[in-house]
Amino acid sequence: MRVTEKGQATVPKNVRRKLGIVPGNAVEFSLRGDVAILRPAASSDPDREVADFMAHIRRHKGSMNPGGMTGDEFFKLLRN
Repeated sequence: MRVTEKGQATVPKNVRRKLGIVPGNAVEFSLRGDVAILRPAASSDPDREVADFMAHIRRHKGSMNPGGMTGDEFFKLLRN
């Protein structure tokens, strides 16, 4: 990965997915010795958190296949 003249780099898709980073999210960088750490920025805006969560849900709408189970059967499976 290369860094542009403006200091920009693309966060790989698997890293964004693992951290739950979506377009519009803020991120924080910190240093631990000579290692840079990237993490989602702490949010103090509950409305933004809800909006981000709903955007995440919309992106995955229709992508789950519960194998013929009803919603109730699926949630019962999750609880057990």
